Amino acid sequence: MTHIYNFSAGPAVLPKEVLAQAAAEMQDWHGSGMSVMEMSHRGPEFISIYKQAVADLRELLAVPENYKILFLQGGGLGENAIIPMNLVGLAAQQPATIDFVHTGSWSGKSIQEAAKYANVNVAASSKATRFTGVPPVAEWQLTPGAAYLHICTNETIDGVEFQQAPGVPAGTTIVADMSSHILSRVIDVSQYGVIFGGAQKNIGPAGLTLVIVREDLLGKALPICPSAFDWTIVAEHESMYNTPPTYGIYIAGLVFQWLKRQGGVAAMEQRNIEKAALLYAALDADDFYQNRVDPAYRSRMTIPFYLRDESLNDAFLAGAKQRGLLQLKGHKSVGGMRASIYNAMPIEGVQALVNYLNEFAGR
Repeated sequence: MTHIYNFSAGPAVLPKEVLAQAAAEMQDWHGSGMSVMEMSHRGPEFISIYKQAVADLRELLAVPENYKILFLQGGGLGENAIIPMNLVGLAAQQPATIDFVHTGSWSGKSIQEAAKYANVNVAASSKATRFTGVPPVAEWQLTPGAAYLHICTNETIDGVEFQQAPGVPAGTTIVADMSSHILSRVIDVSQYGVIFGGAQKNIGPAGLTLVIVREDLLGKALPICPSAFDWTIVAEHESMYNTPPTYGIYIAGLVFQWLKRQGGVAAMEQRNIEKAALLYAALDADDFYQNRVDPAYRSRMTIPFYLRDESLNDAFLAGAKQRGLLQLKGHKSVGGMRASIYNAMPIEGVQALVNYLNEFAGR
């Protein structure tokens, strides 16, 4: 049987070990006689799962004690509304202004949604260069007294990644959408006020949303914010105010444990550097393929590329499928191809894709 490698951008590949463990525990979790899907979210069995997941994530990302870790529903798109409803009250002057850096499709969606709740200032944009990089921080036109600065640190569709936290003036609260590269590289959580992301790329199944928020930012929610999405209420109830996505938290917890067995985030980052370098080398070998992102901002996780002769796209995808290389079609908004090589994608999968790229190009 052909070995399958799934390059989907999300929901995405999960570690085989995690899937095997979940399958073994499906009907009877640790002798409880219950599936995790059947457990009360307030029962001791699930509370133990939840607390272990929080502790492991805090360890993996070295999350400081003055940050709350919240497990929510709503996805990254949902947070585009939930964040302003929680944070626009931070601004001394109302109506508040939110600063954005527009680096691709997902930050663009965030801008559109936030405009329903506050004034929006696009402090910088790479739209004129077709989202192939991040505008230099020195050119960002930040608003004095803005509620916060929103960035998307890895644009899943466009393949643009921030390589470090931006050096902005002291006192600036940075909100970072890290949906598609969280846990793939070492970060300094203390440089951000809020980190959020949908879990379905590098953490677990669709339906779980992660928010890491500094405690001093709590307590500012607008009156219109639903109680189930008021971070202060969610934090006070340890993510149990509303029934949380229990099975998603369980799978995420297994992924966190798997990551620890791999050596943690620093070890995983080195693997990801190797995988990305291998794939970009094949794409850059000649002009048969193109990755249009400035090399300084190329994503390690989500790698879009185009065939020089796009009339070959269907043949390329058909051949890839025959070889067990799945979900390589690019997002409908930009076309081309995309290979998502998240933590759970082994280097053998990337090598299989590279072999096919070379074969199809006649190298």
